[in-house]
Amino acid sequence: MKKTIYILLISIFTTVFASAQELTWHTDMGKASEFAIKEKKPLLMFFTGSDWCGWCIRLQKEVFQTNEFKKWANENVVLVELDFPKRVPQDDNIKAQNRQLQSMFKVRGYPTIWFVNPEMNSEKQINLTSLGKTGYVSGGPAKWIDQATSML
Repeated sequence: MKKTIYILLISIFTTVFASAQELTWHTDMGKASEFAIKEKKPLLMFFTGSDWCGWCIRLQKEVFQTNEFKKWANENVVLVELDFPKRVPQDDNIKAQNRQLQSMFKVRGYPTIWFVNPEMNSEKQINLTSLGKTGYVSGGPAKWIDQATSML
C-alpha cells in the first residue's frame, strides 16, 4: 500500500513539474502582443518552416525543447511561432498574418528569430520596436540563450 502511494506521489510530482516547464507558442500576433504588454515582456517571433526546414527542426530539438530554454522563455519572453509549412494545412488568416510579418521584418531565410517590444499607442494600435534578430546558433541552449539575453 505504501509503495503504491509513493509511486502515485512521484507520478503526480513529475506531471506537475513537466507541465510547469511547458511552453505556450502563440500563433495570433495580436493576442500575443496584448499578452506581452500585460506581462511587460518582449516577444520572441520565431519564423519557421516547421515541416520542411532542417535548421528550424534542429533549433527546436537542440534549444527550444530543452528545460534550460523553457525556464528562460517562461521568465523572459512571450513566444510567437510564425510558421510557413509546406504540407500542414494552415488557417488563411494566420497565413496572411505570417506573410505580412515576413515582409515587414524582411525575413529571407529560416529559422529567423526577431525580438521585439510591443507597445500600444494612443489610437489603440500596436507598434513593434525591434530589439534584434538571430537564427540558429551552434553550441546548445546556453550559447543561444546568452545571445538572446544580450538583445533583451
